[in-house]
Amino acid sequence: MTTVLLVAALALAAAFAFLNGFRDVSTAVAVAVRTRALTPTVAVLLACLFNVLGALLSVTFATAMREKLFTLPTGEDGLGLLIAGLAGACLWGVHQWWRGYPSSSTHALIGSLAGASLASLLVGESPLQGLDTTVLTLVVLPLLLSPVIALALSYVAVFPAMWAARNAQPNYVNRRVRRMQSVAAAAVAFGHGLQDGARTTTMVLLALAAASLAGGTGAVPLWVPIFTAAMLGAGTLAGGWRVSHTLGTRLAKIDPMRGLVAQLVSAVMLFIGAIALHLPLSTTHTVTSATVGAGLNQRFTVINGPLVLRILGAWVATPIVSALLGGILYLAISPII
Repeated sequence: MTTVLLVAALALAAAFAFLNGFRDVSTAVAVAVRTRALTPTVAVLLACLFNVLGALLSVTFATAMREKLFTLPTGEDGLGLLIAGLAGACLWGVHQWWRGYPSSSTHALIGSLAGASLASLLVGESPLQGLDTTVLTLVVLPLLLSPVIALALSYVAVFPAMWAARNAQPNYVNRRVRRMQSVAAAAVAFGHGLQDGARTTTMVLLALAAASLAGGTGAVPLWVPIFTAAMLGAGTLAGGWRVSHTLGTRLAKIDPMRGLVAQLVSAVMLFIGAIALHLPLSTTHTVTSATVGAGLNQRFTVINGPLVLRILGAWVATPIVSALLGGILYLAISPII
């Protein structure tokens, strides 16, 4: 049974990574496509390449993040918790993609695991240890802080950007900025690979540890980041554009300069979170908030306020609904564990 559960956990980890790339490719390149810096085809190929590179280089971050996470029970109990958590996060991710709302896969995953852990207590099994600290550092604080910081930085950064271009012709500025947006989009995609690649790598390592296999502790096997990068890349190439339509067209209408500002702020925050602080940040939250911040700093604000409120509601609902899904799924599979 342990082998069957391990295979199921790895399959769900692959689905989680695929859906992550499928949904978030549009997050990384939506602004560049909206401002016509990139065509959709080129944007997807660029995002795929740098997503894969980021995921391949996310091993150090994944190792550091695993040390901050909860302690997973060994054996079938631990694998059952992972299966319920990953399945709940995937279901919520598909729902949010269908509605076209950008939402955090990390918050969905941690919320779903928390729900599964609480459900395990109801049936007398071992829960996740240290879950309260994980929820605080990986869900609550990033949910409260990263969108506010991204919005504020992007709003403020518009001032020096516009001052630097004050004497240039608009057509010249837009042409140069669109070229720079290609680099910025690649940077955001690379940051996404660093951040979200580490999530899947960590889940695979936890599954191996629960099954008492080599690679669950100590050095990370080479196949694990390759597995993660391949699934992220496949999802990116599949390219779900519902979220891109929301970010690039419905949420805010911004010019190329403000689009560049939003992308640069997002990339810098993702890099600092992954490399310097070893803190998981949601690419979705960061890019969405930075786009809104840059869009607010215009003479005529073109922010879709009702849509912003609905997205914020979805962000708050993500860990809650995911916890319910994870708990229900764990109770459903608990008889066979």
